[in-house]
Amino acid sequence: MRRSITTGLIFGLLGLATAGAWAAGGRHGGPLTAGSPRHPQGLQLRMTFGWTGLTQPDQPLITGIDVWFPKGSVYNGGSYPRCSLRTLDVRGPEGCPRGAIMGKGSGVAFADTTLTRPRITVVNGGPREVYFYTVLNNPARVQEPVVGHITPAHGDFSYHLSATIPESLRVVAGVPIELTSLSFSAGRGTWLATTNAPAGIRITTIFDNGLHTTYQVWVQDSR
Repeated sequence: MRRSITTGLIFGLLGLATAGAWAAGGRHGGPLTAGSPRHPQGLQLRMTFGWTGLTQPDQPLITGIDVWFPKGSVYNGGSYPRCSLRTLDVRGPEGCPRGAIMGKGSGVAFADTTLTRPRITVVNGGPREVYFYTVLNNPARVQEPVVGHITPAHGDFSYHLSATIPESLRVVAGVPIELTSLSFSAGRGTWLATTNAPAGIRITTIFDNGLHTTYQVWVQDSR
């Protein structure tokens, strides 16, 4: 049985970043349980980020996000239908195998004083990539996949997800896009799984002014 983990990453950056992390699993009202190396437990991951606190002229643009998943985390992208970057570029998620669509999300951003709400489709790209296909409608329509590169990690972490925001999504029609919040959910079957109880997740946010912020957060039972 797949269980659901809701992860909102709670951290702070000079008043700039906020978010939060909870977990829920097992039968409704039951305790969160984990799988084992022989029987990994499938998960649905929900993540929420927020970046606020600076005045608009001082708001740096987010250029990338790195996430390190704790030991016991399992990514099975090679075991599910996948979509290629070329297919996404030409046809979007509609051109991908139905089984490659793993989740969705949305965000809130400002293009100067205009509110824009990016829409995100999470697409399996195989054992080393996951795509966050993003659509913006203001100040102009832009459709672009954000590529998440997945590599093995060591020590306290099983693997590392690194995603760089393309320039075409950071500046649209000459207007900087200032992202203030982002949330998505992803997971089907054992595409994402765990072999032990969820532990600390490390997140680094990268900004265009050279600032890097790194926080480690802990998944908590939401019940």
